Amino acid sequence: MRPRSPGLLLLLLCGLRAEIQEEEIRAMVGSDVLLSCIYPEGNTFDLNDLYVYWQINVPGKRNTSSVVTYYLSGNSSAGHGNNHYKDRARLSLDGMKQGDFSLHLRNVTPQDEQKFNCLVFRKSLELEKILEVTVTLNVAANYSMPVVSGPSQDEELVFTCTSTDGYPRPNVYWINKTDNSLLDDALQNSTVSLNARGLYNVVSVLRIGRTPTIDVGCCIENVLLHQNLTSGQTEMSTGSKDSITEDPVDDTQEAANQPVLSILAVLVVAVAVAVATGWLCRRRCPYRSYAGAQAARPELELTGQFARREGDPWRKRGSTGSGELGAPLSLCPPFSTGATR
Repeated sequence: MRPRSPGLLLLLLCGLRAEIQEEEIRAMVGSDVLLSCIYPEGNTFDLNDLYVYWQINVPGKRNTSSVVTYYLSGNSSAGHGNNHYKDRARLSLDGMKQGDFSLHLRNVTPQDEQKFNCLVFRKSLELEKILEVTVTLNVAANYSMPVVSGPSQDEELVFTCTSTDGYPRPNVYWINKTDNSLLDDALQNSTVSLNARGLYNVVSVLRIGRTPTIDVGCCIENVLLHQNLTSGQTEMSTGSKDSITEDPVDDTQEAANQPVLSILAVLVVAVAVAVATGWLCRRRCPYRSYAGAQAARPELELTGQFARREGDPWRKRGSTGSGELGAPLSLCPPFSTGATR
């Protein structure tokens, strides 16, 4: 007998010798996953002696199975019985020769959250079932960070929280971030819907009475991923940056005054620097002040080793006896008076 169709699967299920192995795995939407089905004794196999089936239960139809992919003895490649898995599910021929009948599943979707059954039969043993493995695939997707829009200036505060593209169906909580307590479910109304990708979108609306200060957060819980996403700070208090006030500040007038204040500040600093510089110079250079016109006084004649000699570098210009005034010795240059000597 040579089965040529996956429809013979129901006949082959009569084998009872193999023990059923079970495992559970998790995959993210859009990822690739390996559903393991390995013969435990490490034997090698002839592909012409094998019949391999991967199947799932048909939703809504009890005891009805749908073949995901299969390999029949004598075939050169595996086939597909469900169009949903065409070009996404495959078996490795080289792997099956080594007793590895695992299913490679690409681009996981929420619809892949199933129990997958792996069945292996040997033709040489009169179609005896030698391996049966059940793999439960749990599918998950990260929700977007929840975004909370603030309330309008009404007597009732209304907050709206949105998060998209997650899986499975989330739990939604509103939190009083002042003491991390949960707000009453009666104050919120949450809507969870499936989008075109088979993922969940959530919109939750919180309505509470106006209070002087309120700080709330929206939390999206993904139970399968053990993940809680909490919105950023949404604090409403009188006088705060993000608060609601009855008399809002005129931001336009404040912005217009900023350039004027900046210029005044620069001028004040410049004047202070000029005053400080003049004061320091007066302390360090006391001879710089101009005392008015003075009568000429003859210079004292130096004697001994300090006597003036022709070409002496200490000789001062204007002290040659021609009647010109000699400049007083000083560490600082004299101030200019505007008159030329």
